[in-house]
Amino acid sequence: MNKLIPLAAVAVAAIAGGAYFLSGGGAEVVAPASAQESVANDAADTSTAFDGITEMVLGDENAPITIVEYASYTCPHCASFHAGAFKDIKENYIDTGKVKFVYREVYFDRYGLWGSMIARCGDNSQRFFGISDLLYTKQREWTASGDPATIAGELRQIGLTAGLTAEEADACLQDADNAQNLVAWYQQNAEADEISSTPSFIIDGKKHSNMSYADFSTLLDEKLGN
Repeated sequence: MNKLIPLAAVAVAAIAGGAYFLSGGGAEVVAPASAQESVANDAADTSTAFDGITEMVLGDENAPITIVEYASYTCPHCASFHAGAFKDIKENYIDTGKVKFVYREVYFDRYGLWGSMIARCGDNSQRFFGISDLLYTKQREWTASGDPATIAGELRQIGLTAGLTAEEADACLQDADNAQNLVAWYQQNAEADEISSTPSFIIDGKKHSNMSYADFSTLLDEKLGN
């Protein structure tokens, strides 16, 4: 279970990687000073307005139970949850109208932020969850090199596989304003819900740590009166 590092440090480190720019046949990671300064300032002020950030939701808006998951695309425990328990929760509770599921990203590092920028490209919720699934399924592959340019290229390819055009993927990965906005949004959410590790879950307002599908099922069935 990954522990969160200080939020202000995440804010600066996340954008310090810069946006991803194509440069000839390769990729270059750029860190504009103005963007770093702007994010550093916002790190101390979590009242920032989050224009254009969409809550990514699965299931019936009026479902009797709401689950909010906090997870990072670079967290191995999150990948394990999405490969296992989540699929059963989706089949038995989300798809049947019993659970409204809200996914919120956590940024341990710049790479998780870049993954989020690709997943959210176009703010299409159906595509978002498809890209998220690819990010978790291929997590070991796209994070393996540890090289920013290589990782950016891997994330771009995942976006193309999911149906983004090259122009869309490049524009989303180059959007420093969106990166800044996402970091500030993440900060406010994590502080409000006292998130200290991932994956974490807020189930009808109460925080829970990671658990097996059997434990999820028991908890959800109790809430449903089954």
